[in-house]
Amino acid sequence: MKVCDLEIRVEGSLIRIARLEGDGYLFLDDPEFVLNGLRDCGTRIDMFTFMQKLPETTPKYAYPMEWDNFAAVPLSTFDHWWKEQIGFKARNKAKQAEKKGVVIREVPFDDNLVKGICEIYNETPIRQGRRFAHYRKDFKTVYREEATFLDQSVFIGAFLEDKLIGFVKLVADQTRMQAGLMNILSMVEQRDKAPTNALVAQAVRWCTEREISFLVYSRFAYGNKVQSSITDFKERNGFQRFDVPRYYVPLTTFGNAAFRCGLHRGIIDYFPEPVLSRVRKLRTAWHQRKYPGMAEAS
Repeated sequence: MKVCDLEIRVEGSLIRIARLEGDGYLFLDDPEFVLNGLRDCGTRIDMFTFMQKLPETTPKYAYPMEWDNFAAVPLSTFDHWWKEQIGFKARNKAKQAEKKGVVIREVPFDDNLVKGICEIYNETPIRQGRRFAHYRKDFKTVYREEATFLDQSVFIGAFLEDKLIGFVKLVADQTRMQAGLMNILSMVEQRDKAPTNALVAQAVRWCTEREISFLVYSRFAYGNKVQSSITDFKERNGFQRFDVPRYYVPLTTFGNAAFRCGLHRGIIDYFPEPVLSRVRKLRTAWHQRKYPGMAEAS
């Protein structure tokens, strides 16, 4: 739905929670204007959530809030990031891609790019030890999903002999203070060439050339899960945890009661990390049995 010329996504059936389409990549300058629009839109919305952008880590508004987080690297120059913010291993990985023939370049959003993305998506049904949500999506679906925010996006591809083996969709916020890696993915069979490291390096270069102060790679921690292989990758490439306010503004009496009872959180947030870690290990083992030969994609 569209409210105040902004695309709004509403999720949930019992508790209907609205957020910006592009929440975490796009931000509000005047939340009260949007809140008034939501109240008058004619659709039942119990709660609206939004977060502050970097570097605004101190709460600006009096709305109910909880802490969320970004995995972000503060940027000045590419040389500073290359020499001071990442370690020897990350630099070697990025160099390794070029030595093994990987070419990194900006690419236009067109059918050829989408076909390449589909091929990457369809390489394996399992990534990070769980079912990969984009596996076997059709061309039209992938095209529609990747065609969002094109006026604020750039696509960077990693190529091996003209074959796309990895890509980044980089989305800059409205003020160009921060840019987020909305999508970053490479082929598992080509990971010995470290295309993902080279893509991160090019994203940093793109940001520093445009004086964008922060490159964001989603969250640093998800709920109770603080450390993982992807978190290790982020840390090696200079990303740090930045805690920022996330606001939850009740728009109905039910929304107010739901927030007070903590019903806006996912049920998984209420389980201790040792229990979740055990469940993830069991899930990974089950997928490895179901998809023999796919363990390396986890």
